[in-house]
Amino acid sequence: MLGVLCEVLTNHSRKGSYMGEKVEVFQSDVALKREHVKVAFASLVGTAIEWYDFFLYGTAAALVFNKLFFPQFDPNVGTIVAFATFGIGFVARPIGGLVFGHFGDRIGRKTMLYLTLLIMGLGTTLVGALPSYQTIGIWAPILLVACRLVQGFALGGEWGGAVLMAVEHAPANRRGFYGSWPQLGVPAGLVLGTVVFGIFSRYPEEQFLRWAWRIPFLLSVVLVGVGMFIRMRIAESPAFERIKAAKREARMPIFEAITKHPKNLLLAMGVRFAENGLFYVYATFVFAYATNILKVPRPMILTAVTIAAAIEAATISMFGLLSDKIGRRPVYMFGAIFSGLWAFPFFWIMGYKDPLLMTLGVTLGLAVGHAAMYGPQASFLSEMFSARVRYSGASLGYQFASIFAGALTPMVSMSLLTWYGGVFWPVAIYMMVLAAITVVSLYFATETHKLTIEETYSLEAETST
Repeated sequence: MLGVLCEVLTNHSRKGSYMGEKVEVFQSDVALKREHVKVAFASLVGTAIEWYDFFLYGTAAALVFNKLFFPQFDPNVGTIVAFATFGIGFVARPIGGLVFGHFGDRIGRKTMLYLTLLIMGLGTTLVGALPSYQTIGIWAPILLVACRLVQGFALGGEWGGAVLMAVEHAPANRRGFYGSWPQLGVPAGLVLGTVVFGIFSRYPEEQFLRWAWRIPFLLSVVLVGVGMFIRMRIAESPAFERIKAAKREARMPIFEAITKHPKNLLLAMGVRFAENGLFYVYATFVFAYATNILKVPRPMILTAVTIAAAIEAATISMFGLLSDKIGRRPVYMFGAIFSGLWAFPFFWIMGYKDPLLMTLGVTLGLAVGHAAMYGPQASFLSEMFSARVRYSGASLGYQFASIFAGALTPMVSMSLLTWYGGVFWPVAIYMMVLAAITVVSLYFATETHKLTIEETYSLEAETST
Protein backbone atom coordinates (compact mmCIF):
# COMPACT_ATOMS: atom_id res chain seq x y z
CA MET A 1 0.00 0.00 0.00
CA LEU A 2 2.79 2.39 0.91
CA GLY A 3 4.53 1.61 -2.38
CA VAL A 4 1.37 2.31 -4.36
CA LEU A 5 0.88 5.60 -2.52
CA CYS A 6 4.47 6.63 -3.25
CA GLU A 7 4.04 5.78 -6.92
CA VAL A 8 0.83 7.84 -7.16
CA LEU A 9 2.49 10.80 -5.48
CA THR A 10 5.53 10.48 -7.76
CA ASN A 11 3.37 10.37 -10.90
CA HIS A 12 1.36 13.34 -9.66
CA SER A 13 4.58 15.23 -9.00
CA ARG A 14 5.86 14.43 -12.52
CA LYS A 15 2.54 15.50 -14.03
CA GLY A 16 2.61 18.74 -12.04
CA SER A 17 6.19 19.35 -13.14
CA TYR A 18 5.23 18.67 -16.76
CA MET A 19 2.25 20.99 -16.52
CA GLY A 20 4.47 23.64 -14.94
CA GLU A 21 6.92 23.35 -17.82
CA LYS A 22 4.06 23.72 -20.32
CA VAL A 23 2.84 26.86 -18.52
CA GLU A 24 6.36 28.28 -18.50
CA VAL A 25 6.78 27.58 -22.22
CA PHE A 26 3.39 29.16 -22.95
CA GLN A 27 4.25 32.23 -20.89
CA SER A 28 7.61 32.45 -22.66
CA ASP A 29 5.91 32.27 -26.08
CA VAL A 30 3.43 34.98 -25.09
CA ALA A 31 6.23 37.23 -23.81
CA LEU A 32 8.22 36.65 -27.00
CA LYS A 33 5.22 37.48 -29.18
CA ARG A 34 4.65 40.65 -27.18
CA GLU A 35 8.27 41.61 -27.78
CA HIS A 36 7.84 41.05 -31.53
CA VAL A 37 4.77 43.30 -31.54
CA LYS A 38 6.44 45.96 -29.37
CA VAL A 39 9.50 46.17 -31.62
CA ALA A 40 7.43 46.21 -34.81
CA PHE A 41 5.13 48.88 -33.37
CA ALA A 42 8.08 51.04 -32.28
CA SER A 43 9.54 50.75 -35.78
CA LEU A 44 6.16 51.70 -37.26
CA VAL A 45 5.69 54.79 -35.08
CA GLY A 46 9.19 56.13 -35.59
CA THR A 47 9.10 55.52 -39.33
CA ALA A 48 5.65 57.14 -39.63
CA ILE A 49 6.99 60.29 -37.96
CA GLU A 50 9.99 60.40 -40.27
CA TRP A 51 7.82 59.94 -43.35
CA TYR A 52 5.39 62.57 -42.09
CA ASP A 53 8.30 64.99 -42.08
CA PHE A 54 9.53 63.87 -45.51
CA PHE A 55 6.12 63.95 -47.20
CA LEU A 56 5.24 67.38 -45.88
CA TYR A 57 7.98 68.74 -48.10
CA GLY A 58 6.56 66.96 -51.15
CA THR A 59 3.06 68.30 -50.54
CA ALA A 60 4.37 71.81 -49.95
CA ALA A 61 6.54 71.54 -53.07
CA ALA A 62 3.42 70.93 -55.13
CA LEU A 63 1.24 73.59 -53.48
CA VAL A 64 3.40 76.25 -51.79
CA PHE A 65 7.11 76.43 -52.56
CA ASN A 66 6.77 77.61 -56.16
CA LYS A 67 4.99 80.74 -54.87
CA LEU A 68 7.12 81.49 -51.80
CA PHE A 69 10.61 80.36 -52.74
CA PHE A 70 10.58 80.49 -56.57
CA PRO A 71 8.18 83.34 -57.42
CA GLN A 72 10.36 84.59 -60.29
CA PHE A 73 9.32 81.62 -62.46
CA ASP A 74 6.17 80.78 -64.40
CA PRO A 75 3.85 78.72 -62.09
CA ASN A 76 4.47 75.41 -63.92
CA VAL A 77 8.21 76.04 -64.18
CA GLY A 78 8.28 77.07 -60.53
CA THR A 79 6.62 73.78 -59.63
CA ILE A 80 9.24 71.87 -61.63
CA VAL A 81 12.01 73.73 -59.77
CA ALA A 82 10.29 73.02 -56.43
CA PHE A 83 10.11 69.32 -57.36
CA ALA A 84 13.83 69.50 -58.19
CA THR A 85 14.55 70.59 -54.61
CA PHE A 86 12.27 67.75 -53.49
CA GLY A 87 14.50 65.37 -55.47
CA ILE A 88 17.65 66.74 -53.86
CA GLY A 89 16.62 65.06 -50.63
CA PHE A 90 16.94 61.72 -52.41
CA VAL A 91 20.54 62.49 -53.32
CA ALA A 92 21.36 62.75 -49.62
CA ARG A 93 19.60 59.49 -48.77
CA PRO A 94 22.37 57.15 -50.00
CA ILE A 95 24.87 59.19 -47.99
CA GLY A 96 22.72 58.67 -44.92
CA GLY A 97 22.45 54.99 -45.81
CA LEU A 98 26.24 54.73 -46.06
CA VAL A 99 26.93 56.52 -42.78
CA PHE A 100 24.19 55.00 -40.64
CA GLY A 101 24.57 51.61 -42.33
CA HIS A 102 28.27 51.49 -41.42
CA PHE A 103 27.70 52.32 -37.78
CA GLY A 104 24.52 50.25 -37.61
CA ASP A 105 26.53 47.18 -38.60
CA ARG A 106 29.40 48.18 -36.30
CA ILE A 107 27.75 49.37 -33.07
CA GLY A 108 24.06 48.47 -33.39
CA ARG A 109 20.72 49.21 -35.02
CA LYS A 110 19.00 50.87 -32.06
CA THR A 111 21.36 53.81 -31.55
CA MET A 112 21.10 54.80 -35.20
CA LEU A 113 17.32 55.03 -34.92
CA TYR A 114 17.60 57.66 -32.18
CA LEU A 115 19.90 59.79 -34.31
CA THR A 116 17.89 59.57 -37.53
CA LEU A 117 14.71 60.66 -35.75
CA LEU A 118 16.39 63.65 -34.11
CA ILE A 119 18.08 64.82 -37.31
CA MET A 120 14.89 64.50 -39.36
CA GLY A 121 12.93 66.49 -36.79
CA LEU A 122 15.52 69.26 -36.86
CA GLY A 123 15.46 69.56 -40.66
CA THR A 124 11.65 69.60 -40.84
CA THR A 125 11.20 72.17 -38.07
CA LEU A 126 13.68 74.51 -39.76
CA VAL A 127 11.68 74.37 -43.02
CA GLY A 128 8.69 75.72 -41.13
CA ALA A 129 10.78 78.62 -39.81
CA LEU A 130 12.40 79.69 -43.10
CA PRO A 131 11.83 83.24 -44.44
CA SER A 132 10.46 83.46 -47.99
CA TYR A 133 12.18 84.73 -51.14
CA GLN A 134 10.48 88.09 -50.70
CA THR A 135 12.20 88.50 -47.30
CA ILE A 136 15.78 87.28 -47.84
CA GLY A 137 16.04 86.75 -51.59
CA ILE A 138 18.22 83.98 -52.97
CA TRP A 139 19.08 82.75 -49.47
CA ALA A 140 15.52 81.44 -49.09
CA PRO A 141 15.81 78.66 -51.71
CA ILE A 142 19.40 77.93 -50.62
CA LEU A 143 18.34 77.34 -47.02
CA LEU A 144 15.35 75.32 -48.24
CA VAL A 145 17.68 73.00 -50.16
CA ALA A 146 19.94 72.70 -47.10
CA CYS A 147 16.99 71.60 -44.95
CA ARG A 148 15.95 69.11 -47.60
CA LEU A 149 19.45 67.61 -47.61
CA VAL A 150 19.23 67.18 -43.83
CA GLN A 151 15.89 65.39 -44.23
CA GLY A 152 17.28 63.09 -46.92
CA PHE A 153 20.37 62.26 -44.88
CA ALA A 154 18.25 61.25 -41.88
CA LEU A 155 15.77 59.20 -43.89
CA GLY A 156 18.65 57.41 -45.60
CA GLY A 157 19.57 55.81 -42.30
CA GLU A 158 16.07 55.41 -40.90
CA TRP A 159 14.66 52.77 -43.23
CA GLY A 160 17.45 50.21 -42.83
CA GLY A 161 17.49 50.38 -39.04
CA ALA A 162 13.71 50.30 -38.65
CA VAL A 163 13.08 47.32 -40.93
CA LEU A 164 16.02 45.33 -39.54
CA MET A 165 14.78 45.76 -35.99
CA ALA A 166 11.40 44.37 -37.07
CA VAL A 167 12.72 41.61 -39.35
CA GLU A 168 15.55 40.39 -37.11
CA HIS A 169 13.26 40.21 -34.06
CA ALA A 170 10.53 38.35 -35.98
CA PRO A 171 10.06 34.54 -36.10
CA ALA A 172 11.24 32.95 -39.35
CA ASN A 173 7.73 32.29 -40.67
CA ARG A 174 6.50 35.85 -39.97
CA ARG A 175 9.32 38.07 -41.24
CA GLY A 176 7.21 39.30 -44.13
CA PHE A 177 4.37 40.24 -41.79
CA TYR A 178 6.40 41.93 -39.04
CA GLY A 179 8.76 43.46 -41.59
CA SER A 180 5.77 45.15 -43.20
CA TRP A 181 5.01 47.11 -40.01
CA PRO A 182 7.68 49.78 -40.48
CA GLN A 183 6.55 49.91 -44.12
CA LEU A 184 3.18 51.06 -42.78
CA GLY A 185 5.01 54.20 -41.70
CA VAL A 186 4.87 55.41 -45.31
CA PRO A 187 1.06 55.52 -45.73
CA ALA A 188 0.67 56.46 -42.05
CA GLY A 189 3.07 59.37 -42.50
CA LEU A 190 1.35 60.32 -45.73
CA VAL A 191 -2.08 60.24 -44.08
CA LEU A 192 -0.86 62.28 -41.13
CA GLY A 193 0.91 64.77 -43.36
CA THR A 194 -1.96 65.26 -45.80
CA VAL A 195 -4.56 65.49 -43.00
CA VAL A 196 -2.59 68.12 -41.11
CA PHE A 197 -1.69 70.00 -44.29
CA GLY A 198 -5.28 69.72 -45.50
CA ILE A 199 -6.58 71.30 -42.29
CA PHE A 200 -4.38 74.36 -42.71
CA SER A 201 -4.88 74.52 -46.49
CA ARG A 202 -8.52 75.49 -45.85
CA TYR A 203 -7.44 78.91 -44.67
CA PRO A 204 -7.84 81.74 -47.20
CA GLU A 205 -5.00 81.85 -49.74
CA GLU A 206 -3.34 84.88 -48.18
CA GLN A 207 -3.25 83.42 -44.65
CA PHE A 208 -2.28 79.99 -45.94
CA LEU A 209 0.76 81.34 -47.78
CA ARG A 210 1.72 83.76 -45.01
CA TRP A 211 1.74 81.44 -41.99
CA ALA A 212 -0.68 78.47 -42.04
CA TRP A 213 1.49 76.19 -44.21
CA ARG A 214 4.30 76.43 -41.63
CA ILE A 215 2.38 74.88 -38.71
CA PRO A 216 2.55 71.24 -39.94
CA PHE A 217 6.35 71.55 -40.18
CA LEU A 218 6.70 73.06 -36.71
CA LEU A 219 4.57 70.27 -35.21
CA SER A 220 7.42 67.88 -35.99
CA VAL A 221 9.02 68.77 -32.65
CA VAL A 222 6.15 67.18 -30.74
CA LEU A 223 6.07 64.05 -32.90
CA VAL A 224 9.81 63.48 -32.56
CA GLY A 225 9.47 63.56 -28.77
CA VAL A 226 6.80 60.85 -28.94
CA GLY A 227 8.90 58.71 -31.27
CA MET A 228 12.00 58.97 -29.07
CA PHE A 229 10.05 57.87 -25.99
CA ILE A 230 8.69 54.79 -27.76
CA ARG A 231 12.01 53.75 -29.31
CA MET A 232 13.84 53.90 -25.99
CA ARG A 233 11.69 51.01 -24.74
CA ILE A 234 12.85 48.34 -27.22
CA ALA A 235 15.82 45.95 -27.17
CA GLU A 236 18.66 45.70 -29.66
CA SER A 237 18.33 43.30 -32.60
CA PRO A 238 19.09 39.69 -31.51
CA ALA A 239 20.87 38.99 -34.82
CA PHE A 240 23.26 41.88 -34.21
CA GLU A 241 23.74 40.83 -30.57
CA ARG A 242 24.90 37.40 -31.74
CA ILE A 243 27.32 38.97 -34.20
CA LYS A 244 28.66 41.23 -31.46
CA ALA A 245 28.97 38.40 -28.91
CA ALA A 246 30.98 36.35 -31.42
CA LYS A 247 33.11 39.44 -32.20
CA ARG A 248 32.33 39.08 -35.90
CA GLU A 249 31.36 42.65 -36.74
CA ALA A 250 32.49 43.64 -40.23
CA ARG A 251 35.34 46.16 -40.18
CA MET A 252 34.15 47.81 -43.39
CA PRO A 253 30.54 46.63 -43.85
CA ILE A 254 29.91 48.83 -46.89
CA PHE A 255 32.93 47.44 -48.74
CA GLU A 256 31.98 43.89 -47.75
CA ALA A 257 28.39 44.38 -48.92
CA ILE A 258 29.57 45.63 -52.31
CA THR A 259 32.22 42.93 -52.85
CA LYS A 260 30.27 39.94 -51.48
CA HIS A 261 26.75 40.87 -52.63
CA PRO A 262 27.16 42.87 -55.90
CA LYS A 263 24.35 41.08 -57.74
CA ASN A 264 21.89 41.48 -54.90
CA LEU A 265 22.75 45.17 -54.57
CA LEU A 266 21.83 45.75 -58.21
CA LEU A 267 18.69 43.63 -57.96
CA ALA A 268 17.63 45.42 -54.76
CA MET A 269 17.88 48.69 -56.67
CA GLY A 270 16.01 47.32 -59.68
CA VAL A 271 13.04 45.93 -57.75
CA ARG A 272 12.52 49.37 -56.20
CA PHE A 273 12.05 51.32 -59.45
CA ALA A 274 8.32 50.68 -59.85
CA GLU A 275 7.56 50.79 -56.13
CA ASN A 276 9.49 53.99 -55.42
CA GLY A 277 8.84 55.89 -58.64
CA LEU A 278 5.13 55.18 -58.95
CA PHE A 279 4.52 55.94 -55.30
CA TYR A 280 5.61 59.53 -55.91
CA VAL A 281 3.24 59.75 -58.85
CA TYR A 282 0.33 59.01 -56.50
CA ALA A 283 1.65 60.83 -53.42
CA THR A 284 3.35 63.96 -54.81
CA PHE A 285 3.00 64.54 -58.56
CA VAL A 286 -0.76 63.99 -58.41
CA PHE A 287 -1.19 67.19 -56.36
CA ALA A 288 0.41 69.31 -59.07
CA TYR A 289 -1.41 67.43 -61.87
CA ALA A 290 -4.80 67.80 -60.21
CA THR A 291 -4.50 71.46 -59.24
CA ASN A 292 -2.46 72.82 -62.19
CA ILE A 293 -3.77 70.72 -65.10
CA LEU A 294 -7.20 69.45 -64.04
CA LYS A 295 -7.92 72.62 -62.00
CA VAL A 296 -9.59 70.78 -59.11
CA PRO A 297 -9.62 72.28 -55.59
CA ARG A 298 -6.75 71.49 -53.22
CA PRO A 299 -8.99 69.84 -50.57
CA MET A 300 -10.42 67.41 -53.15
CA ILE A 301 -7.09 65.86 -54.14
CA LEU A 302 -5.75 66.00 -50.57
CA THR A 303 -8.80 64.03 -49.43
CA ALA A 304 -8.41 61.48 -52.21
CA VAL A 305 -4.76 60.80 -51.36
CA THR A 306 -5.52 60.67 -47.62
CA ILE A 307 -8.22 58.03 -48.07
CA ALA A 308 -6.05 56.00 -50.43
CA ALA A 309 -3.09 56.06 -48.05
CA ALA A 310 -5.30 55.05 -45.11
CA ILE A 311 -6.56 52.02 -47.05
CA GLU A 312 -2.99 51.13 -48.05
CA ALA A 313 -2.04 51.06 -44.38
CA ALA A 314 -4.27 47.98 -44.11
CA THR A 315 -3.26 46.25 -47.34
CA ILE A 316 0.53 46.49 -46.88
CA SER A 317 0.52 44.00 -43.99
CA MET A 318 -1.87 41.74 -45.89
CA PHE A 319 0.63 41.49 -48.74
CA GLY A 320 3.50 41.08 -46.26
CA LEU A 321 1.68 38.16 -44.63
CA LEU A 322 0.89 36.66 -48.04
CA SER A 323 4.61 36.75 -48.89
CA ASP A 324 5.26 34.54 -45.84
CA LYS A 325 2.91 31.96 -47.37
CA ILE A 326 3.74 31.95 -51.10
CA GLY A 327 7.04 33.86 -51.31
CA ARG A 328 8.28 37.41 -51.79
CA ARG A 329 8.72 37.32 -55.57
CA PRO A 330 5.17 36.29 -56.62
CA VAL A 331 3.56 38.97 -54.46
CA TYR A 332 6.05 41.62 -55.57
CA MET A 333 5.67 40.60 -59.23
CA PHE A 334 1.89 40.98 -59.04
CA GLY A 335 2.29 44.53 -57.71
CA ALA A 336 4.74 45.52 -60.46
CA ILE A 337 2.62 44.12 -63.30
CA PHE A 338 -0.58 45.63 -61.90
CA SER A 339 1.11 49.02 -61.56
CA GLY A 340 2.27 48.98 -65.16
CA LEU A 341 -1.19 48.03 -66.42
CA TRP A 342 -2.88 50.66 -64.24
CA ALA A 343 -0.91 53.64 -65.66
CA PHE A 344 -3.34 54.64 -68.45
CA PRO A 345 -6.60 53.82 -66.60
CA PHE A 346 -5.39 55.93 -63.69
CA PHE A 347 -5.24 59.09 -65.81
CA TRP A 348 -8.51 58.28 -67.60
CA ILE A 349 -10.29 58.09 -64.24
CA MET A 350 -8.64 61.25 -62.95
CA GLY A 351 -9.82 63.10 -66.05
CA TYR A 352 -13.47 62.86 -64.95
CA LYS A 353 -12.62 65.21 -62.01
CA ASP A 354 -15.11 63.31 -59.86
CA PRO A 355 -14.10 63.05 -56.16
CA LEU A 356 -15.10 59.37 -55.87
CA LEU A 357 -13.39 58.36 -59.10
CA MET A 358 -10.25 60.29 -58.21
CA THR A 359 -10.16 58.53 -54.85
CA LEU A 360 -10.65 55.15 -56.58
CA GLY A 361 -7.83 55.87 -59.02
CA VAL A 362 -5.30 56.78 -56.34
CA THR A 363 -6.48 53.97 -54.03
CA LEU A 364 -5.94 51.22 -56.60
CA GLY A 365 -2.52 52.65 -57.40
CA LEU A 366 -1.43 52.83 -53.76
CA ALA A 367 -3.41 50.16 -51.89
CA VAL A 368 -3.06 47.45 -54.55
CA GLY A 369 -0.13 48.07 -56.89
CA HIS A 370 2.24 49.83 -54.51
CA ALA A 371 1.21 47.87 -51.39
CA ALA A 372 1.84 44.52 -53.10
CA MET A 373 5.44 45.62 -53.69
CA TYR A 374 6.01 47.52 -50.47
CA GLY A 375 4.54 44.88 -48.13
CA PRO A 376 7.18 42.17 -48.74
CA GLN A 377 9.97 44.62 -49.59
CA ALA A 378 11.49 45.00 -46.11
CA SER A 379 11.94 41.27 -45.58
CA PHE A 380 12.92 40.67 -49.22
CA LEU A 381 15.75 43.22 -49.25
CA SER A 382 16.92 42.27 -45.74
CA GLU A 383 17.11 38.59 -46.66
CA MET A 384 19.39 39.38 -49.61
CA PHE A 385 22.31 40.22 -47.27
CA SER A 386 24.18 38.47 -44.47
CA ALA A 387 23.80 39.71 -40.89
CA ARG A 388 27.26 41.32 -40.73
CA VAL A 389 26.44 43.77 -43.53
CA ARG A 390 22.64 43.69 -43.62
CA TYR A 391 22.15 47.32 -42.52
CA SER A 392 24.64 48.60 -45.10
CA GLY A 393 23.54 46.31 -47.94
CA ALA A 394 19.80 46.80 -47.57
CA SER A 395 20.19 50.56 -47.09
CA LEU A 396 22.44 50.95 -50.13
CA GLY A 397 20.11 49.03 -52.43
CA TYR A 398 17.06 50.85 -51.11
CA GLN A 399 18.47 54.38 -51.06
CA PHE A 400 20.48 54.39 -54.31
CA ALA A 401 17.37 53.33 -56.22
CA SER A 402 15.53 56.32 -54.79
CA ILE A 403 17.85 58.71 -56.67
CA PHE A 404 16.88 57.27 -60.06
CA ALA A 405 13.24 56.47 -59.28
CA GLY A 406 11.54 58.53 -56.56
CA ALA A 407 13.75 61.63 -56.84
CA LEU A 408 13.23 62.05 -60.57
CA THR A 409 9.62 60.95 -60.95
CA PRO A 410 7.75 64.13 -59.88
CA MET A 411 10.15 66.38 -61.81
CA VAL A 412 10.21 64.17 -64.93
CA SER A 413 6.43 63.75 -64.86
CA MET A 414 5.80 67.49 -64.54
CA SER A 415 8.34 68.19 -67.29
CA LEU A 416 6.63 65.71 -69.63
CA LEU A 417 3.29 67.37 -68.97
CA THR A 418 4.74 70.80 -69.72
CA TRP A 419 6.60 69.72 -72.88
CA TYR A 420 3.58 67.88 -74.32
CA GLY A 421 1.02 70.58 -73.54
CA GLY A 422 -0.68 68.93 -70.57
CA VAL A 423 -1.50 65.51 -72.11
CA PHE A 424 -0.92 62.58 -69.80
CA TRP A 425 0.17 59.72 -72.08
CA PRO A 426 3.96 60.43 -71.85
CA VAL A 427 3.71 60.19 -68.05
CA ALA A 428 1.75 56.92 -68.32
CA ILE A 429 4.44 55.44 -70.59
CA TYR A 430 7.11 56.57 -68.13
CA MET A 431 5.24 54.72 -65.36
CA MET A 432 5.15 51.56 -67.48
CA VAL A 433 8.91 51.75 -68.07
CA LEU A 434 9.51 51.89 -64.31
CA ALA A 435 7.29 48.84 -63.85
CA ALA A 436 9.16 46.94 -66.58
CA ILE A 437 12.53 47.53 -64.86
CA THR A 438 11.15 46.01 -61.66
CA VAL A 439 9.65 43.00 -63.45
CA VAL A 440 13.00 42.19 -65.10
CA SER A 441 14.87 42.58 -61.80
CA LEU A 442 12.43 40.25 -60.03
CA TYR A 443 12.90 37.65 -62.76
CA PHE A 444 16.61 37.41 -61.94
CA ALA A 445 16.19 37.64 -58.14
CA THR A 446 16.22 34.59 -55.85
CA GLU A 447 13.33 33.68 -53.56
CA THR A 448 14.32 34.23 -49.91
CA HIS A 449 11.28 33.68 -47.67
CA LYS A 450 12.35 30.21 -46.48
CA LEU A 451 15.81 31.30 -45.35
CA THR A 452 16.07 31.96 -41.60
CA ILE A 453 18.15 34.67 -39.97
CA GLU A 454 19.90 31.96 -37.93
CA GLU A 455 20.88 30.03 -41.06
CA THR A 456 22.29 33.20 -42.57
CA TYR A 457 24.31 33.82 -39.42
CA SER A 458 25.61 30.21 -39.28
CA LEU A 459 26.69 30.22 -42.93
CA GLU A 460 28.38 33.53 -42.45
CA ALA A 461 30.21 32.34 -39.35
CA GLU A 462 31.44 29.26 -41.16
CA THR A 463 32.69 31.11 -44.22
CA SER A 464 34.45 33.84 -42.22
CA THR A 465 36.51 31.57 -39.95
